[in-house]
Amino acid sequence: MKRLRCRVFAAAWAAWSLLFATRIFAEENAGNWFEPLSHIPIEYTAEDAFVGGGDVERGPHKSVRDFDENDSILHLIFTPRIKPGVLRIGTQWERFSFGLPDGAPLPDTLQSVGLVMGLDMQFSDSIIVRAEGQPGVYDTEFDNLGWDSFNFPFYAGGTYIYSPNLQLVLGVSVDIERRYPVLPAAGIRWKIAPQWLLDAVLPTPRLEYEMSKDVSLYVGANLKQTSYRVPDDFGDTHGMPRLNHAILTYSEVRTGAGVDWKISPIITATGEVGYQPYRDFDFYRAEVRYHQDGGAPYGMISLHGAF
Repeated sequence: MKRLRCRVFAAAWAAWSLLFATRIFAEENAGNWFEPLSHIPIEYTAEDAFVGGGDVERGPHKSVRDFDENDSILHLIFTPRIKPGVLRIGTQWERFSFGLPDGAPLPDTLQSVGLVMGLDMQFSDSIIVRAEGQPGVYDTEFDNLGWDSFNFPFYAGGTYIYSPNLQLVLGVSVDIERRYPVLPAAGIRWKIAPQWLLDAVLPTPRLEYEMSKDVSLYVGANLKQTSYRVPDDFGDTHGMPRLNHAILTYSEVRTGAGVDWKISPIITATGEVGYQPYRDFDFYRAEVRYHQDGGAPYGMISLHGAF
């Protein structure tokens, strides 16, 4: 029943988001701000990853052993061109499910559902800037969702196009619920040779090799960090009252290799395998932290593209 309610809530949120976006587009299109509705491009992602049995610990005598993880993602973003630049508005959903043993002092589900609201702006032939917010609810189960689970992480970044083969990237990520609310980042995108591309930009740095116009191989990493609100009685039910309604920051790093296959102009399939060397559950305000005590293998598949 819980899974059914989750799906209904997710579908309702997505439908509301799409109707909201479509209404804005229709109203603004009347003033010739947007391109015609029939030509509004869309970006999408459907992804699922499975991580095998891993361990976390809190001191030498408090550990959670051999639990797996499933990470599912859905994104749907409209990208119409308007006078200031390219608008990015849509909806996104992500759910982590952990196969925790009975009595483990950690939530077995972390999930978020919300909007994407951003803008890409070009200030010159060499400088492009993106600002994007992701307002939504970040909680453990849809049964517990409420305004107290609302958060508005956002980021801003700029790209300096030094040459067609080299771009420099600088950005900042802001999330007031994290231990460190503001995190800067920098990277480069460098076409090393006709078939080689170094895309060293967080959160998914990678080195790519283009086998053909439709198939590319890569090695790289994926860094994730998101904050969630646990239920009011979470601490009571897990023997630690100070964790009631606490903020949990979940972090993980995956390193692996994969293949991108462009099936058609609008569909790209990705398969990836590798190792998760780092995972961290941090109730930092309550000073309770479970950190990685043994990595785990993982596999990921996704469909993504634009049309």
